[in-house]
Amino acid sequence: MITDRSIKSFEYPYDLFFVIPVTDVKIEEGDAMLAILAAATILALIAAILSNRLSPLAALILIPIAGAMIAGVGDGLPGYIVEGIARIAPVAGMFVFAILFFGVMTDAGLLAPLVSGVLRLVGEKPARITTGTAALALLIHLDGSGAVCFLITIPALRPLYDRLGMDRRVLACTASMAAGVNFLPWTGPTLRAAAALKLPVSSIFTPIIGVQIAGLIFVFAASWWLGKREEKRLSGIRPSVVDAPLAPTAHATAENDAMTALRRPRLFWVNLLITLIVIGTMIAGVTEPVVIFMAGTALALVINYPSATEQRDRVDAHARAALMMAGILFAAGAFTGIMTGSGMIKALATAAAEHVPDAMGPRIPVVLAVLSMPLSLLFDPDSFYFGVLPVIADVAGKFGVPSVQVAQAALLGQMTTGFPVSPLTPATFLVAGLSGIELGAHQRFSIPWLFAASIVMTLTALLLGIFTL
Repeated sequence: MITDRSIKSFEYPYDLFFVIPVTDVKIEEGDAMLAILAAATILALIAAILSNRLSPLAALILIPIAGAMIAGVGDGLPGYIVEGIARIAPVAGMFVFAILFFGVMTDAGLLAPLVSGVLRLVGEKPARITTGTAALALLIHLDGSGAVCFLITIPALRPLYDRLGMDRRVLACTASMAAGVNFLPWTGPTLRAAAALKLPVSSIFTPIIGVQIAGLIFVFAASWWLGKREEKRLSGIRPSVVDAPLAPTAHATAENDAMTALRRPRLFWVNLLITLIVIGTMIAGVTEPVVIFMAGTALALVINYPSATEQRDRVDAHARAALMMAGILFAAGAFTGIMTGSGMIKALATAAAEHVPDAMGPRIPVVLAVLSMPLSLLFDPDSFYFGVLPVIADVAGKFGVPSVQVAQAALLGQMTTGFPVSPLTPATFLVAGLSGIELGAHQRFSIPWLFAASIVMTLTALLLGIFTL
């Protein structure tokens, strides 16, 4: 049973907004064309972002508008866009104020001891650092919130990666893998699957605990290997470039002095208490995250920088990152609003489900498990779990396949390993933005590893007899 509290704990930003029941719907010729246009629109979006031909902001706005115009539903575009933006506004507000909050806390020196502590534990060995990144992300993601996981893990460890010259794509990838494989009973995909197919959460999750353990083993093994690869790469750099102490330039000295002046070591415990209250309140679901981060940001500014001038300076220092994130999130809202309001997502869901060959019927769970991660690039979580999954379960049921297997197959990739790279979730843009890398670079680097994790879990499910061929 889904309660209000459960709904608030959903990990992804489009919580129950786009519920699209398409069971028993027969696709007609017009719907088939709409489905083709939907697929073409989404593929064009992915190609434009991965190839860096368009910025995510431009692609998320222009490509769906073009698709809707071709589909002949251009008259409804303003309404679709406004509706999509309205639904994403609380999420965008949360991210903006979260960036400001953690930016102010970083300026005040809150994360410095954490980074120092991680450095003492893992040393300066990249292999230890990458496995430590995965462990930290996994622990923070126990609450089921990908946003919180990335907002804490990446800013805390990015200075360490930069200090050693490590590739920031590795930081984004290891954090994404750890968060993606962590599909717990209270996370969004599991709750959605249970609600859509009317199944107890325990009946879905408990049998695949061993599958998740195998996935986590892969995550830590892959993180260790990425770290070893970084060690080898960095060892090839001349010591004179990396290790030789350089006389600080006047600019570097001034920059360090400015950073030191912003530190508030005497307020460390106060800042830590505020941060714990903000995170704890958000995890508890007491109120909307945007409200929590707004209050937390205001409190952090007033306590650490009492002067109005200092407060404006701190906001200005992080305004560029916040504005960039807000723009992309509103563009993502417009994209989802157009795709949903125009009926393209619904038509694509129906067409995809109806074109399952009879010979593949008994193997639907295996096929779905293999395709579940790539499907995260095509469907937002609600469209898939409430629109596509019931249709797939109905089709599988005709071949005697239990619906619980369909749910388990979906969880092995669809908005689990897939959510940190999907252009349909703001968390993807958050990972790239916090890591300081291009979205396309993050996707090109991380998708193979996340897909590999999904495949490993699928093979494990076969070995354990959860799925059969």
